[in-house]
Amino acid sequence: MTTADARSQVDLPRFDNSSMDGYAVRREDLRGASPENPVLLPVSGDVAAGDPLPREHVPGQAWRIMTGAPIPVGADAVVRVEDTDGHVREAQFRVQPEEGANIRRAGEDVRAGEVVLPAGTRVGAPQLAALVSAGVEQVEVVGPVRVVVLSTGDELVPVGEPVGPGQIVDSNGPMLEALVREAGFFPVHVGSLPDDESATKKEIKHHLDHADAIITTGGVSKGAYDIVKKVLSGEGTTEFVEVAMQPGKPQGFGVLGKRKVPVFTLPGNPVSALVSFEVFVRPALERRAGRRVSDSNTTGLVTTGWRSASDRRTYTRVRISRDVTGEYAVEPVGGAGSHLVAGLAMADALAVSGADEEEVTAGSQVELVLLRPRREIDGRLSAEESDAGTTGDGGEA
Repeated sequence: MTTADARSQVDLPRFDNSSMDGYAVRREDLRGASPENPVLLPVSGDVAAGDPLPREHVPGQAWRIMTGAPIPVGADAVVRVEDTDGHVREAQFRVQPEEGANIRRAGEDVRAGEVVLPAGTRVGAPQLAALVSAGVEQVEVVGPVRVVVLSTGDELVPVGEPVGPGQIVDSNGPMLEALVREAGFFPVHVGSLPDDESATKKEIKHHLDHADAIITTGGVSKGAYDIVKKVLSGEGTTEFVEVAMQPGKPQGFGVLGKRKVPVFTLPGNPVSALVSFEVFVRPALERRAGRRVSDSNTTGLVTTGWRSASDRRTYTRVRISRDVTGEYAVEPVGGAGSHLVAGLAMADALAVSGADEEEVTAGSQVELVLLRPRREIDGRLSAEESDAGTTGDGGEA
């Protein structure tokens, strides 16, 4: 991610050049040329891409020119080889080109001194091509944001290991790792920590030396074994609060260590952890990376209503379809419990209802926080509509 505007050091293109293989000409010399009345011009020679020699155009003649080759001084158009007989010494021209035809003008892409990449741009393959072409050899960037993910709880078992009585597989860790990666950051899933104050404190302190952010899950409520809350209370700027939202009520956040590393302590239930990531963590990481905070919000029309918590903002998992007008239509998927992951896997978005709403009714419009890329949702809906069209009345089953 660039931290400052990168300005082009040169005009792009650097010089007038041909956009295709053909002949550099003076338009005036081909007045009246047509397939029925071709005009014959002698060819002065060839101009290849990379040719360093300056070429002067002689009125009444033509230069055979290749794609990317510099335009001879005095020529004002390029005729495609397809509109000639292709002869190397004396060519027949079957068209009179427009002035400037098939010429890439110097600076038409960007002028020297103009911004080629604005600050906050993520540098990928296309951006590298633009920078190098523009003569920019170095840019200041924010490096990959390293996010450490820590799950906590004696009951957690890593994926692939035997699950004993009273134990559960650590799903939060892989889920948050994937969310961090999908958001464009570099995740480090350390694994799960036991409910041990000393081990938890040591692990968090270790990562303060190299992490750009730390996410923990579990241990932030009011239970006797909520170790994260015990360990971090009073450390740095950490505070633990109850947020008026459902799911995700218990939250903690603070900045720790000399490097001022932000630490997000999320609830342990999977749905709560995901909602908390989308509401709090993703926007913060985007700001940390110097990005413009992405807007994944849109709206949808409710087709099947649901109950909403009356005293807090509620995030309900919903599946998206299309209504008759082509707009998004939504219905709840899965149960309301914050431990229910099967419905979460089917959800396309979170529908947001306000603290003053006890019920979301069919026909009302709701704000949506998308959990999948919009193009993926629209692609699925288009495929479903196409399938429905082939199996309807008169179609093949």
